[in-house]
Amino acid sequence: MGIIDKLNKDFESRVRLGIMSILMVNEWVDFTEMKGLLNITDGNLASHSSALEKSEYIEVKKEFVGKKPRTSYRVTERGRLAFKEHLSYLEKLMKS
Repeated sequence: MGIIDKLNKDFESRVRLGIMSILMVNEWVDFTEMKGLLNITDGNLASHSSALEKSEYIEVKKEFVGKKPRTSYRVTERGRLAFKEHLSYLEKLMKS
């Protein structure tokens, strides 16, 4: 099995790479901020974050602040480890 086969398919999308990169350096990021940082639509963020949540790479918290709903994200320990491993294989691929 080559290095390229070890890359995590869950992180192949540029949006998922962006989500994970942002969450690796921030404790919690809310939906509006994430959407703005990535310059993507609501639906695009919702579908990609849902896929990452299903893989248990991120945690999604939904709450009300006053009367307004707020969705926030953070990376899980499983997600942190998987993303670091993915980045490690990318680095190895660049050096080969």
